Amino acid sequence: MLRPRGPLLALVGLTLLLGATGSAEAQLRDDLRLGGYYLGVGSGYLEGPFTPSGASLFQRVRLMMSPDLGPLRTDVAYEQALNLVTDPLLGLTPGLGEVQTGIEWLPLQWTISEGDYASWRHRFDRLLVGVPLGGAAELTVGRQAISWANNLIFTPTDPWAPFDPAEPFREFRAGSDAVRVQGFTGPFTELDFVLRPADTSDGTTITALGRISTATGPWDVSAWGGVLHDEGAATVAATLTARGFAFRGEGQLRWPDDVLRLSIGVDRSLPLAGRDLYVVLEYQRDGYGATDPADYPAVFLSDPYQRGEMQVIGRNEIALQGSWQATPLIITDLLTVWNVNDGSFLLSPAATYSVSNEVYVRSGLFFGIGANTLTVPSPLPLPEAPEIRLPGSEYGIVPTSLYVSLSAFF
Repeated sequence: MLRPRGPLLALVGLTLLLGATGSAEAQLRDDLRLGGYYLGVGSGYLEGPFTPSGASLFQRVRLMMSPDLGPLRTDVAYEQALNLVTDPLLGLTPGLGEVQTGIEWLPLQWTISEGDYASWRHRFDRLLVGVPLGGAAELTVGRQAISWANNLIFTPTDPWAPFDPAEPFREFRAGSDAVRVQGFTGPFTELDFVLRPADTSDGTTITALGRISTATGPWDVSAWGGVLHDEGAATVAATLTARGFAFRGEGQLRWPDDVLRLSIGVDRSLPLAGRDLYVVLEYQRDGYGATDPADYPAVFLSDPYQRGEMQVIGRNEIALQGSWQATPLIITDLLTVWNVNDGSFLLSPAATYSVSNEVYVRSGLFFGIGANTLTVPSPLPLPEAPEIRLPGSEYGIVPTSLYVSLSAFF
């Protein structure tokens, strides 16, 4: 039997308190700056090369508050996530809409219950205090959202918590446990320093990075450097806005591995049938990625992948995304990601219907095209050792799936 404990009891108590009286609820919401978010995603899967057919139900509830404590800025977000599957072989890995976790240093996440068919977890995704340092600087301590991304889909220079390119639910970025100092030397120039310990498979690592960003005319330029997970790293990024286009580029150099990671892209809004069509095209070359499917297992086991730094596993990839407002209440979009090296594609059409300003229904499809499996000889020196089946391509192993979701803000 699943039994609530800890923060769950506090959440239930606060919910009962909010429902006591209408006026008290309104006053308390104002004092705490209280809000919430619910996401439910039901998915059905056809049989894939490595997974059976089946279905899953993922539900996520988030309670957010930022109470006023005088000069201090606070932000708290508590979440529960329940994942149900019809077949244990589908796995209980993070599903669509779940905040990606794994290397947080602070012990702010727990498992309520876990079995073959269900996983129920809870965590604090935000728990921070901001202290003003004069009129143009702030110190922030705790679990907080940080983004240094420049591009829109492939973001190799964002060292914090990059989104999966195919993730359709991006309302909240995962929090990182860090000490951060931000300062503004002018209306368009920002200095940023972040110190972050992380609990990785190799033990605790330290990230200490300094960044400067500025805007001048049609240009937005940034650069950062320092220590990333105990290794050297430096990046540059820029965006040029001209003639209705936004041209973006970012690059990262890592040492002692001497790995170069870069992404370039262009995006623009275009008129289509009297409404806006927004198109994004990006290319990424990631030195940590593989050019041969036989090397994919090594990528899965690599430190950058395990730490959540890699969004894709191919060396060269192209993404094209288009979003079109079909009606005032319906937005349609199509994402395709192409692994240039193994020739596989991921197609994901979807549509979102706005029930109200706070409630949305979305439905989408994931469809992979490419080689399913790759058979290699067993490494065991035995005459009858079985052969090993490996992924034949990055997206060819993705099972065809359909999802329907309901998201609500309250």
